[in-house]
Amino acid sequence: MSINSEMPLPNVVVLGSGNVATALALAIENARAGEIVGIFSRNIENARALASRLSVARAVDSPEDVTESADIYIVSLADDALAPVLARIKPNGALWLHTSGSLDMSVLSHMSDRYGVFYPLQTFSLNREVDLSKVSLFTEGSTPEVEKEIAEFGKKIFKNIIHADSVTRSRMHVAAVFACNFTNYMWSIAHDLLAKNDISFDVLAPLLHETLSKALTMPPREGQTGPARRGDLKIIEAHAASLPPREQEIYRLLSKCIMDDFYGNKE
Repeated sequence: MSINSEMPLPNVVVLGSGNVATALALAIENARAGEIVGIFSRNIENARALASRLSVARAVDSPEDVTESADIYIVSLADDALAPVLARIKPNGALWLHTSGSLDMSVLSHMSDRYGVFYPLQTFSLNREVDLSKVSLFTEGSTPEVEKEIAEFGKKIFKNIIHADSVTRSRMHVAAVFACNFTNYMWSIAHDLLAKNDISFDVLAPLLHETLSKALTMPPREGQTGPARRGDLKIIEAHAASLPPREQEIYRLLSKCIMDDFYGNKE
């Protein structure tokens, strides 16, 4: 008689169906770190769309319908939606984790004695697959034992797992907004400016690659170039005058910040 020594996979519920929730749910099942048994979303169609990509997950749109018997609950909701949703779910003794870069882990303390943070520092989009083994996962646990439990679960998906308390995580999150979200918005403006002149955004590809390469191999401040870095007010005014009002405001503000940084505030 053969004995199957393989431990059963933990049952996992994911609260959320957005970019982070989708990436984590798929990665958990692909890595056999757990079996997703439930997906909650306030939009049932979104919950069903994600559940359809998983093995046995049940989609629900009411917090009261979230199963109480799972082993792990991963809360990947907008920060302001988390508390109202959790208030309608019965606490249990499971492991509760949230994926927020800004919230303190104590927001989960009323759900279980075992709670913590499961924060992957990455940008996610529904139509792009990300190799999470190359992403850093930042964790925090309600006790050292819980943090070890979180790391054991996470290491099946992530190779780099780092402890980060709430203050550290919040600072990283702010830095990530500047490095990723704001930068991407600048690219969006550049895309639209080029499109108005029937120029492909691809023309910027070598520039973008070199900019990132410099930022990763030298202090970004040392790699700063452009009219504001040179203090070329004539070019700055010509550029600003050619832009629509909102983009003109952004251009002037960023140029002023760069010049203040390099030449001091002249006002």
